[in-house]
Amino acid sequence: MKIFDLKGKVAVVTGGNGGIGLGMAKGLAEAGAKIAIAAQNAEKAKGAIATLEKLGAEAVFFPVDVGKEASCREMIAAVARKFGRLDILVNCSGIAIRKRPETYTDAEWRKVIDINLTGTFACSQAAYPEMQKAGGGKIINIGSLMSIFGGPLSAPYASSKGAVVQLTKSLAVAWAKDNIQVNVILPGWIDTELTVAARQQMEGLDEKVHTRTPAGRWGRPDEFAGLTVFLASEASSYVTGAAIVIDGGYSVAS
Repeated sequence: MKIFDLKGKVAVVTGGNGGIGLGMAKGLAEAGAKIAIAAQNAEKAKGAIATLEKLGAEAVFFPVDVGKEASCREMIAAVARKFGRLDILVNCSGIAIRKRPETYTDAEWRKVIDINLTGTFACSQAAYPEMQKAGGGKIINIGSLMSIFGGPLSAPYASSKGAVVQLTKSLAVAWAKDNIQVNVILPGWIDTELTVAARQQMEGLDEKVHTRTPAGRWGRPDEFAGLTVFLASEASSYVTGAAIVIDGGYSVAS
């Protein structure tokens, strides 16, 4: 359908070299967008670029340290110089440090907040003038079920992801007049490198996911492709400030 067509659009995906970010990038590539993979690990990005090129997309790697605001702004500027425009921004880079709240250091707290929250804001702020020039744009942020739930080992992570939801709403209201829609996806338990570590640290997690999730399984990164294309395309032109859950029913199960 034409309203889902992204040909001629340029998309930045932070953290797009693996996991959910790559699943989202693949969806955008299949819809016709040019993809800028923004991440730290250049070697890992090579595999992601090859995957996207096999789908017929033009894909380029841009190094970025999302925990540093200046790096976020430099990356967005580099993408705009390379492609001449910027239409879509996916803020997917994120980290979690799992510890009891009384044991975090100040540095650990700040690292999680800087990457998950401040990096999302810095990339979005840098993208704004480029999207203005293009006549509009789409920003897709990544929150978490921890945006709405609490957890004993996730104080900075949950705080940052809860704030991403509120940031999304604020940007959606501020930039609606510029035809920029800003939405946030809240993933549930998805089978990625990050959740492999979670299973090692949280005893019984795998069993809990299987028994509580109505779908009876972990989610897959590729299952984010469809929603990503919807939120990045004209099909969602009147959708902004929304927080959309992808969790197999986990958050609504009793």
